Amino acid sequence: MYHTMIITRDGYNMLKEELDYLWLIKRPLITEKVAWAASLGDRSENADYQYNKRLLRHIDSRVRYLKVTMSNIKVADYRPEQEGTVYIGAYVEIENDDETKKLSFRIVGEDELFGRSDVITVDSPMGKALLGKKVDDEAAVETPGGTRYWYVSSISYRPRVKRRVAVGDYVDLECRDETRNKTVLITETPADSEFENARRSSP
Repeated sequence: MYHTMIITRDGYNMLKEELDYLWLIKRPLITEKVAWAASLGDRSENADYQYNKRLLRHIDSRVRYLKVTMSNIKVADYRPEQEGTVYIGAYVEIENDDETKKLSFRIVGEDELFGRSDVITVDSPMGKALLGKKVDDEAAVETPGGTRYWYVSSISYRPRVKRRVAVGDYVDLECRDETRNKTVLITETPADSEFENARRSSP
């Protein structure tokens, strides 16, 4: 199936890491195992030989694919003028027309899915519908059940880094009814040194 030959810089680097691992580490190791198993005698009934030989063919097939792909694919590097508009590499947050469902993901190339659930490709129905959109724009996505409408609520080209809250952090707290929102400063609990005591820094 045809797909657009484009990839983010992160995706290209991951393909390069995989190629280096297979070619420089994995293949030499398996080649040694094949040679050792072959030296034991009858190859037709040698399970180690047959298994590693198949594995070696699989590695060679993947190496060929990676070399061809990396020599022909276009790398989409980030450019400042992309800010505010959805292109490949964007981290996007969207919500449906009745605001009951929100989704967040990154738009990437087909060759960098890697089995991940937090990305979509530029060739997917959602990816195609979002390309070129800006915040608050509507995107019509064709699905087997009909057309669904989504609105872009956030666009960024920098990943959100998740980390544990530490002493000195200001944290925004939002109540479910949104009537008692407040900002707190995390301080250290003297008794047990756990970061559980929050002192209000604003009314």
